[in-house]
Amino acid sequence: MSVELVEVVRSGFRECVHRGSLVVLAPDGTTSVELGEVHTPIYPRSSNKPMQAVALLRAGFVPRSTEELAIASASHEGEAAHVELVERLLEHTGLEESRLLCPPDLPGNEQARAEVLAAGAPRRAVYMNCSGKHAAMLAACVANDWPLDSYLDPTHPLQQVVIETIADLTGEPETELGIGSFDGCGLPIIPVSLTNLARAFGRLVTADPGTPERAVADAIRAHPHVISGTGRDDARLMSAVPGLLCKAGADGVHAGALEDGTAFAFKIDDGHERARLPLTAALLHRLGVNWSEDHAALASQPVLGGSARVGTIRAVPGVFQPAQIGHSGSSQAR
Repeated sequence: MSVELVEVVRSGFRECVHRGSLVVLAPDGTTSVELGEVHTPIYPRSSNKPMQAVALLRAGFVPRSTEELAIASASHEGEAAHVELVERLLEHTGLEESRLLCPPDLPGNEQARAEVLAAGAPRRAVYMNCSGKHAAMLAACVANDWPLDSYLDPTHPLQQVVIETIADLTGEPETELGIGSFDGCGLPIIPVSLTNLARAFGRLVTADPGTPERAVADAIRAHPHVISGTGRDDARLMSAVPGLLCKAGADGVHAGALEDGTAFAFKIDDGHERARLPLTAALLHRLGVNWSEDHAALASQPVLGGSARVGTIRAVPGVFQPAQIGHSGSSQAR
């Protein structure tokens, strides 16, 4: 059964609460914290993207820079730098934007979206937040002479590599539920329990240098803006905590790991994204990263009344018992 994880307090009144499930694994893979339903498979949504990027490297995708590998893992905001990277991937592969099978969209970033609308420009596939992953998948297909028109199909050779890779990294038993289930970008999504999702993130950061797993982890950590965007949760968290790897997923999912392999994953039941940042920040604080007032602000997001702050969005006090969570403190916050 899920538990209360995040609360919204307005003018001293508890206005609402977000329930969910959360797990923390120690570097050796043992469970440090288990709250709610952490062994039941969920759809990690975009939190699966780092594992999908590992699969692409295993399948022969050869990025020309760490930025290109990062955009292959991204849920980007359609800002200029994001679009340029996606277009560069397509150009290097010799393909047109029309080959992308993700739906056309407007940029997620408010300024970038306003510029597109002001110019009267149409929606484009490259603006869609998953376009980097799609471009990289096309590159892997070209490298293997696999069909380009059916790369969304779960039976496609590329998707079979993705399925095998996620099973390898998570240890999740095979389930029919993931085959034929699609997210907003049209690609298969594979159910994984929170415990096994966290385990996969721990494996990424502790993998040997030069392996696909470590390459993906290092690229994401080196380019937090590329994999998310201006002001987004992952960019803010990884910029604040060097060595942290994290990736948000739609409908209230978040997973990550510190550089020593301490890993976490959670799912907010109602899918609200506002719970993600304060919950992750509070968890990192309890894990022992060096903290400052600036970092503490991440764990207490404002509730506004007009332009004035009248409350806070925060982890439910006491949800993380200090005795439950231990960490070596090897990751330092700036």
